[in-house]
Amino acid sequence: MEARSVEAIPRGEEWQYEPKWDGFRCLLSRDGAHVTMQSKAGEDLARYFPEVVAAARELKATRFTLDGELVVPQAKSFSFDALLQRIHPAASRVKKLSAETPALFLAFDLLATAKEKELIAQTLHDRRPVLEAFAKANFAGHPTFRLSPATTRYATAQDWLSHSGGGSDGVIAKRIDLPYQAGNRDGMQKIKRYRSADCVIGGFRYATNKGANGRKLVGSLLLGLYDDDGLLHHVGFTSALKRDEKPALTDKLEPLISPPGFTGNAPGGPSRWSTERSAEWCPLKPKLVIEVCYDHFSGERFRHGTSILRWRPDKAPKQCTFDQLKQKVADPLKLLA
Repeated sequence: MEARSVEAIPRGEEWQYEPKWDGFRCLLSRDGAHVTMQSKAGEDLARYFPEVVAAARELKATRFTLDGELVVPQAKSFSFDALLQRIHPAASRVKKLSAETPALFLAFDLLATAKEKELIAQTLHDRRPVLEAFAKANFAGHPTFRLSPATTRYATAQDWLSHSGGGSDGVIAKRIDLPYQAGNRDGMQKIKRYRSADCVIGGFRYATNKGANGRKLVGSLLLGLYDDDGLLHHVGFTSALKRDEKPALTDKLEPLISPPGFTGNAPGGPSRWSTERSAEWCPLKPKLVIEVCYDHFSGERFRHGTSILRWRPDKAPKQCTFDQLKQKVADPLKLLA
């Protein structure tokens, strides 16, 4: 069951709302002692989360299929960075991390039980009470498994969206009058909260394709923010550049090329985002500021690419600090209580 991205929370009696968790989507099935965990892409997740497999075997029910999200709690939030670290080829590392950063499984749908083998044919209106009863009978005393909250109140969904962050990055809206929509986006929508930040352009990369007359043109801008010690850290990029504006933008950037560009974390440094192209960038004097739109910030980076809202010639580069990204967010663990 996939989600279609929309800009606003839909309203109507046909909708149920849930927090959109920032984790790994997972179908977890148990048949006696056999437990499988499958990602949205069909990959096996069980080998990376042995503690979840062990916890599933301890549940009272011996045959079931749950749809949910894997998350890793840290302090008062869920850490996507810690979750990414769990995907490791070494068995010894997997074992170590399963003890140091154990995952939770947040269940938001029940697709089958030993008694009801084809719940996917039922509407969400009928499946949700079965899931809640299943959670009440099985999850008590097994903290690895939690019931993800749901509501039909639009005001509650708005509150979840406004306080998203720290492990929840928006709201999921599901049609309660439809059966499980496997393989399509007709029954589920996702709504994210977008924010803006002023960033220094600390460098840029040339586009792979050249422009007219074989000239190299800018392909993406590298974004930076200052920390409390005055160091400029690379925090992400934007490649949302209009083609007809690239020649003029290249003319604007090239005279500013000067090392080091970033004085803190820089592109090409050791990180899970590094690629061969990470080192192929041009450092700039910290003179230019742009305001960008983003949806999620974690691990001192924008999780996805950003879009440009406007240039900020009125903004001093030194004003572009991490402080502007601090926000009041809900404690995700309290939503599960």
